[in-house]
Order: sequence, then C-alpha cells, then structure tokens
Amino acid sequence: MGQDNFTPLKRSSTGAAAGGVLPTTNAASAANGRTGRGAMPRGRQIQKTFNNIKITILCGFVTILVLRGTIGVNFSSPDEETINQQLIEEANRVLAEIRSDVDPDDPDEPSDSETNPNATYSLGPKISSWDLDRKAWLSHNAEFPSHVDGKPKILLVTGSTPKPCDNPIGDHYLLKSVKNKIDYCRLHGIEIIYNMAHLDKELSGYWAKLPLLRKLMLSHPEIEWIWWMDSDAMFTDMVFELPMDKYKDYNLVVHGYHDLMFIQKSWIALNTGSFLFRNCQWSLDLLDAWAPYGPKGVIRDEAGKIMTAYLKGRPAFEADDQSALIYLLLTQKDKWIDKVFIESEFYLHGYWVGLVDRYEEMMEKYHPGLGDERWPFVTHFVGCKPCGSYGDYPVERCLKSMERAFNFADNQVIKLYGFGHRGLLSPKIKRIRNDTTAPLEFVDQFRHSVTGKSGSQN
Repeated sequence: MGQDNFTPLKRSSTGAAAGGVLPTTNAASAANGRTGRGAMPRGRQIQKTFNNIKITILCGFVTILVLRGTIGVNFSSPDEETINQQLIEEANRVLAEIRSDVDPDDPDEPSDSETNPNATYSLGPKISSWDLDRKAWLSHNAEFPSHVDGKPKILLVTGSTPKPCDNPIGDHYLLKSVKNKIDYCRLHGIEIIYNMAHLDKELSGYWAKLPLLRKLMLSHPEIEWIWWMDSDAMFTDMVFELPMDKYKDYNLVVHGYHDLMFIQKSWIALNTGSFLFRNCQWSLDLLDAWAPYGPKGVIRDEAGKIMTAYLKGRPAFEADDQSALIYLLLTQKDKWIDKVFIESEFYLHGYWVGLVDRYEEMMEKYHPGLGDERWPFVTHFVGCKPCGSYGDYPVERCLKSMERAFNFADNQVIKLYGFGHRGLLSPKIKRIRNDTTAPLEFVDQFRHSVTGKSGSQN
C-alpha cells in the first residue's frame, strides 16, 4: 500500500519545492547546491524518504478513522458525495427492477386491467387422451422407460423466485436447501429440477407450481411421479425411502390428517409443501380444476373469501393453493378423493417447530431410516420465509434452525467420507474416523443403510 501512494505524493511535493524537479532527482541536493559526493548516499536517502512517507500516510489514515468515529468528520467533497449517492440510487433502481414482476422492455407485458375476471382461467389447451398418448409414446421409446428395476421414475421439483432474496443471507440458505435435495436424490436415484422462472404471470406466489407441474408432466412422459417440494423444506432423513408400492392405486400423495380433513374441515388438514403427482390424465384434470382459483387479483381475492367461510380456522386472505386443494377435494369428494392418499405414517411434511430442538435426542436414541417423529423424513420451515423481508417467526431463530437441520442431514451424507460437523450450528467439519486400507467396508455399510432401512423395507 505504501508504494501505491508514494509516487503521487512525491510528485506533488517535489513539484512545489524544487520547481518541477523529477521525482527521481535528488531534490535536497538540487536545492542546497551540494554535489552527490557530500550528500547522503542516494539509495539510503530514497529508502529514508520512502519510510517517512509510509509513516506519514499511516498516521494520517489512523487520524481520519479516529475523527470519523468520534465527531463524524467527512472529508469527501460535495462532488464525490453526489457521485456516490447517484451510484447508490442506480443500484437500488436496478435491484427494484429485478425484484418486480414487470419487464419495462417487454412491449407484450399485459396489464392487470387486461385480465377478465368473468373468464374461466385455463392452464392450457384441454388434453383428454393423455393416458393413451403417453402409453403409446413409452412403447415407441423403450430407451426411456417409466420404471427401472421395478421402481417408478421420480422427478423432484423445487425452485425459487427469479429475483434476488430481499434478505441477502436468504440466497445462502436457498443454496444449502438445494444442496440437501441434490444429496438425497443422488443417494436414491431420483432426478431433480430447479426452477427459477414464472411460467404464467397470473399464477404467482403459492400458485406458480401448478403450471410448472403440468409442463413437466407433458414434457417428460418417461417420468411416473412428479414430486413437488418447497424451497424452505429439507430432507432430514437421508436414508428413508418412499414406500411407492403403497401408492400403486393412487395418483396424489400428500401429507395430512384424516380427522382434520373430513371431520373438522381444517384449512391445515393437508400440506402442499411436499406432495407427489402421478403422471396421468387424472392429475391433469385435477390441475385444470385447481388452477382457476389462483389468478391474481379479483378472482383470487373472491376465492379466498369463499375458502375462509368454508374451512375451519382459515384467516381472511387471498386464496392459496393449499386451501384451494382442500376445498376442491371436500366439495367434489366423489370425483377426486378415491385417488388421493393422505399420508400420516411418516413426515412427508414435518413442521419444524418442535423438531429441530430435538435432533440431539434423536441421534442419541434412534437412527435414520424411520422417517417419523423419531427421525423426521422432511423438516419444513413453514412461516420462516428466509428469502423474504418478513415472516411469522424471528429471522435469527429461523436461520439457526435451518442451519441445524442442514447439518443434521449433512452429517448422514459426509459420514461416508469419514467426517462430521463439529456441532449442529457449525459449518466446520471434523474427522470421525481414520482412513484405512479397506475403505470399501465403509461404503458397504453406508449403502446397506440406504437400501436396508428405507420406508418401503419397514
């Protein structure tokens, strides 16, 4: 740093004192009329001057810090302040533009006034022969089977908004969440896709998953099940495997409780943060019936009022996808419910409150592969909104809990490599066993834990 500041300072001082003498000239000798023989050796003089300037700059820098910290002195010029303010405003403008749903350069961007509340919303052209079309496609494309080794192909779908998080640390936890999902899918032979695009402007927020699920069904006929999982949900049992044989006669698998659903008609009877759709005509029909409650604006507001009046405990707010699904299944029960499996034997969705503080107890008493309250399959951080600027719980509590959940799951993965986290709140890892000349025995143990303690085996 001293050399960077040395040159301009010396040019300024020598130019004033010696009438424009070059910085490489012995300025002291020129001013006093002495020759180089009577003066200090040139190399030592330059070194001494260099050291003096470094000390001066350091003292000046410390003085500025002290003054700014005590009396708030600002040495920047008005022009510099104006430029800095303009840069800040421009950065804020760009971020605001990115975070908005409007593209100012898109002439085809429809306005809210163009939405007709009297028209029935549709996800796309009506498809009525998907089962036959898909069956024919699979028969002509044997290299893309829907089942491998007797197991159905599953595609895990998750994602986040295309804009940056309001809270910068939220992007970091989105990354941890997707890393967690990639780990689980890699261990269990599940494909995964991460979406960051709004495919339909009308279905924003909670509803953005519906057009995405439909597109994926139609674009991937080789996939038997599409599994949606929210970005704020994490796998916390990396060994547990879905008991797919149990769902062979069903088309929708969703976590919930029968009494809350059919007796109390509660708005939290089901949770759409983690559910599975079979790729079939029935699922397309359900999406077509589900989506019309979701277009933003008047339609969504009015539908919310109907659901609040019908579902027990629901606050007054616009229609959300979860309430709409419960309402649809209850009001059209004869049409849909026979193909819906309400899963409550394990945590396809596990509410994080009451789980994350018990991880140490779980590690002491139980083992992965259970999937239920003893070792939750999925921990879902409902109400936290780490990417948003608000939430139902304090940000610090949410982030600490998400860190614990991630490390709790990550320990189950990096155990294969002989490591573990120093603590559930620590990103640092430690060695938990020494390397040996027979590493495959640990691989066999790990693989057995994944294949031998799954939900389908239990």
